[in-house]
Amino acid sequence: MIPIPAALAARYSRSSDGRAWLASLPDLVQDRLDQWRLEPDLAPASLPWHGHGGIVVPVRQDDGSPAALKVAFPHDEARLERHALSLWGGRGAVALLRADGEACAMLLERLEAGRSAAVLPMHEAVQVWGGLVRQLRVAPDGKPEWREFDHIAARAEQWSDDFPADWEQLGRPFPRWLLEAALEVCQTRGAVGRRSALDVLVHTDLHFLNILARPAVLEDAAAAGGGTFAGSGYAAIDPQPMIGEPEFAVAPLLWNRLRDLPADDPGAGLLRRCRAFSNAAGLDPEVSRQWAIAREVANALWYAGHGQQGDLVRSLWVASTLAGQTLAGLPHPHALPEPGE
Repeated sequence: MIPIPAALAARYSRSSDGRAWLASLPDLVQDRLDQWRLEPDLAPASLPWHGHGGIVVPVRQDDGSPAALKVAFPHDEARLERHALSLWGGRGAVALLRADGEACAMLLERLEAGRSAAVLPMHEAVQVWGGLVRQLRVAPDGKPEWREFDHIAARAEQWSDDFPADWEQLGRPFPRWLLEAALEVCQTRGAVGRRSALDVLVHTDLHFLNILARPAVLEDAAAAGGGTFAGSGYAAIDPQPMIGEPEFAVAPLLWNRLRDLPADDPGAGLLRRCRAFSNAAGLDPEVSRQWAIAREVANALWYAGHGQQGDLVRSLWVASTLAGQTLAGLPHPHALPEPGE
C-alpha cells in the first residue's frame, strides 16, 4: 500500500470531506495502478511526493517508461487541471498521458521534483519563466475544454463587488486608498478584458515552485527528434487555469522570493522584477503591475479573514509598493514569511 505523507494527512484531516478523501485515497491510488498497469517506482522507505492538494506517486508504465500518478482532492482547480494540460499538449506544461476525471487522477510525464525554478538564480528564472509563458499562450478554439474555464474579467467584476464589503466586514484592515487602487484595476482591466479578442489560457499560479525541470535524457531525446518536449528544459505544473489577459500570471512571482530583492531598495527591485519577467514573456509590464495589485489585495483580504497575520503583512507590502506608496510600519520584506512558511 502506498503511504500517505504526514503533512498531507494533517492538512486534510481537519474537515469531514478531507478525512473521507484520505480514507479513500489508498484505494483510489491502487485502482489507478491496476487499471493503468503501473508499478510504483518509490525508493525503499521513501514517501510519495505531494503538494497542497494531492499525492504524486512516481511510477513505471508497462513498457518500463517513467511517469507520475497524481491523485488530487476533488475541488474546482483539480477538476480543471486535466483540461488545461490537454490543451497545452506538453508545450510549456507537464504532459498529460491519461486522466480519470471522476477520481481526480492523472498520469503525467515525470519531472524532476527536486529541481524547481526556486533554486535558479533570478536572471535564469526570468528566462525560463518567460519562455514557458510564450509556449503556454494558446488562444481559444472550438475544443470543448475551453468551456470549463472562468474568465479573468469576470473575476475582476466579482472582486469589484466583494472587496468593499469584505474590507468593511473585516474592520478596514488597510487604508482605503489601497482598496480604491485595487478597485480601479478591477474596473479598468475587467472592462478591457470583456472587450478584448486576445484571450489566452492563463496559468494563474506560475510561481517558482510550480516550474520543474525535465529529465535531461528526455529533453535531449526530444530535441534530437523534434518531439513535443523540444525547446525547454522546464515545464509548468498545477496550473489553476483561467482565460483572459496573460499579464494576470505575473503576480505570484512578486509575492515569492522577496528575500532576493536588494536590501537597500527592495521596492525598486520589486518593480524591476515585474518589468523583467513581463518583458521576457512579451507582456505589458504596466498591465502586470496593475493585476498584481488587485491579486494581492484579494490575498490580503483572505488572510485578514483567516487570521494569517504574517501572510497579510507580506501581501500589504507587495500591493502597496506596487501601487506606489509602501505602507508605513511594515517590516523589511526580507523579514516577511514566504508563502507556506
